[in-house]
Amino acid sequence: MTVPRNAVRRSKRTLTAAVLALAVAAGTGGWAAGTAQTAVTGPAPGAAAWRADHSLGVALPDPASASPAEVARFFAGLTGAQQQALAARHPLTVGNLDGAPVALRYEANSRALRAERDRALARATDPAGTLQDHQQARRAAARYAALLAPGRRILAFDPRGRGQVAEVHGDLAAARRTAVIVPGSDIDLATFDRATDPYGTPTGMAASLRRRMAAEAPGVPTAVIAWVGYTTPVGLGPDAATGRLAEAGAPRLARFLAGLAATGTPAPAVLCHSYGSVVCGLAAPHTGRGDLTDLIVFGSPGMRRDTAADLRTPARVWAARDTSDWIGDVPNVEVLGLGHGADPTDPAFGARRVPAQRAKGHTGYLAPGTDSLRAIAAIVLGHPETVR
Repeated sequence: MTVPRNAVRRSKRTLTAAVLALAVAAGTGGWAAGTAQTAVTGPAPGAAAWRADHSLGVALPDPASASPAEVARFFAGLTGAQQQALAARHPLTVGNLDGAPVALRYEANSRALRAERDRALARATDPAGTLQDHQQARRAAARYAALLAPGRRILAFDPRGRGQVAEVHGDLAAARRTAVIVPGSDIDLATFDRATDPYGTPTGMAASLRRRMAAEAPGVPTAVIAWVGYTTPVGLGPDAATGRLAEAGAPRLARFLAGLAATGTPAPAVLCHSYGSVVCGLAAPHTGRGDLTDLIVFGSPGMRRDTAADLRTPARVWAARDTSDWIGDVPNVEVLGLGHGADPTDPAFGARRVPAQRAKGHTGYLAPGTDSLRAIAAIVLGHPETVR
């Protein structure tokens, strides 16, 4: 009996989906290993008060609909005193408003962090709270206090959900070479930096990359931005295996990059780790020519694109994976919403290869002493021809 060709195709798709589901379940102890997250979208809290503010006699740019270029033009038409007044009245809006002056965003976010810290300290002693409430509030207050430490430059801060934050390492105003790091699962305000597995955190990655660039080109001003501007998956459950959170995060990343361009920041290289590469893959077609120079993915489960050309970006596309990274065991398929598609390190994908033989595991790509760190630093510094 001859089996119809379409029946064979359906059987292959079903088998592939089953293999994918079993691989994820086996690797994580089941779907319960990850909890479903609610994606944070839209403007930061306070947008309604911002829209209702007519103190300048003109409508303020809508945080939900004004482009970063429009925001930049609006602030360029204000006096310093007017800018300061807006930051004082609307710190969360100004601090997260892509296209607003960078230094003003730093100041606004300092105000917002102090306000959140004070609220957390009040909750920590509220007689109506439980012991657990008090403990959680004290941890939150300590986290906010850490971000307020002298020398830290917080470019974005949103307390909603698990918290989102972006921090600049270096002087963004003076930088000639820049990079943006987009992390993967389990990263939020609480895990933005940590003592354990430091090079698996955005802060550790950014600090390591910047040190390497300083060693390679000590006379070149550089800045690296650790960006946690989307809701990341927790664990390796359904959120990590689907594109739902990446679809919510991609427009936020595209807007952030447009905001950097609107304020005159040199186009960065964008580094995308693990699930962050899914976000980058979906954001890439929505970025402008001056928004980024290079797109570098490492430890990637796929980008939800079949080839580098499908990203529709003028940026150079790079990919790295070391042989000890468990992500290599994840099937590179996308079936029925599960999986993220082609392996970016496969030659057929068309990305340039970043060496990663000295990297260790899933989070070691930017650890000191690795060939991947050296190569990525060269790319960010504008020397892609040296990467072999």
